[in-house]
Amino acid sequence: MWFRKGSDEITESPAPDLFFDLINELDQDVLLLSGGDTPIIASAGVENLNILRDGKFLSPEILAIVRAVRRTGNQHTGKLDIPRGPIGEGTRELTLKVVALEQHSLVMILISDESEAQRVHEVRRDFVANISHELKTPIGALSLLSEAVLSAKDDPDSVTKFASRMQHEAKRLTDLVQEIINLSRLQDSDPLSIAHENSVNDMIQVAIDQCQTIASARKIEVAVADSPDANVLGDPEQLTMAIHNLIENAINYSPENTKVSVTTSLEDGIVQVSVTDQGIGIPESDQARIFERFYRVDPARSRETGGTGLGLSIVKHVATNHGGEVKVWSSPNVGSTFALRLPIYSSPGESLS
Repeated sequence: MWFRKGSDEITESPAPDLFFDLINELDQDVLLLSGGDTPIIASAGVENLNILRDGKFLSPEILAIVRAVRRTGNQHTGKLDIPRGPIGEGTRELTLKVVALEQHSLVMILISDESEAQRVHEVRRDFVANISHELKTPIGALSLLSEAVLSAKDDPDSVTKFASRMQHEAKRLTDLVQEIINLSRLQDSDPLSIAHENSVNDMIQVAIDQCQTIASARKIEVAVADSPDANVLGDPEQLTMAIHNLIENAINYSPENTKVSVTTSLEDGIVQVSVTDQGIGIPESDQARIFERFYRVDPARSRETGGTGLGLSIVKHVATNHGGEVKVWSSPNVGSTFALRLPIYSSPGESLS
């Protein structure tokens, strides 16, 4: 018999490493519990499923199933929806097989995450319908402008005017295609399946650096408060992209010579990244829809700034897929604050701030 406690292994078997290599190669995650419902063996993927913390179950439903199997000796197989994190709308659909071993003193749980297949199905269903509609506008504009250039070929001023508009539409089309690629990538895989520990303040700084050119062009100061740092678990590119989108959105919808502020705060195991602007604000009637794909509060302003209508949708997807959420507080002609809220990651045995 052997077991793992934290990162240390205590063995009485000659080949514990081989056993761990074996269970980590399975399509399912494996969790073995002692008589006191204490985890003694866990495959690598269990940590990212948000079902355990500090050796204790976060899901009372799973614990109830384990105790029922231990009491009756009957195997249990079924599906269960669990949150991806302590906040937000994200869920996982897990298939569980729970079996009692060694006269019920041990219980083994086999876990399959079915949410990935469901997500891929939903993406395939919605994606083509969304992009086909949005691509029509810039492509149609380029077609009309090219005809206008041909008809005005003997008028240099008109050619210059139409060519400039063609450049604007071409950039809009390029930006839209890039946003579609970004959205497709983040929907294509689970960022918590192969996750990294990331400093929030480091990602904020990278995102601000990426926005400096557009901020300078619009004469907008991006100010970062001296705020506490925290680590979060996930895909650093996706998380940085979400922060970048919030900052860029604030810049695009702010008047010149104003300020965009970025702050972080920690509370109850959650880190909140807040981006506040002094912009045009969002009517209350629109706030429930601004995270929908291609939804624009002010279509004319979006055309002026080159907005694609996908930036905030990407932020919501990143937040949800990382077990978090995004919130907004706004008032017309006063400004807006967008808050990306994510679970703080702590190593086993480490307390949260």
